Amino acid sequence: MRASIVRIGNSQGIRIPKVVLEQTQLSGEVELEVKDHQIVISHVRKAREDWERQFKLMAERGDDKLLDVGVVGHSSWDEEEWEW
Repeated sequence: MRASIVRIGNSQGIRIPKVVLEQTQLSGEVELEVKDHQIVISHVRKAREDWERQFKLMAERGDDKLLDVGVVGHSSWDEEEWEW
């Protein structure tokens, strides 16, 4: 299946057949990326889209521990006077 390139003012547009859009389930706003001289069109990813799953994986691997626990350089003020 082919798409056609059309002129839109000083830019160019691509006409994508309805069948292709239905197969890919693309609609509305999309992202364009250039990889190896090809244009890749994908759905717009939401901010923090996959964070919940990634946090669960971190917990399973034990990668969610604080990194500065036991760090040398804590003063008596840190231990005795700091209040939350």
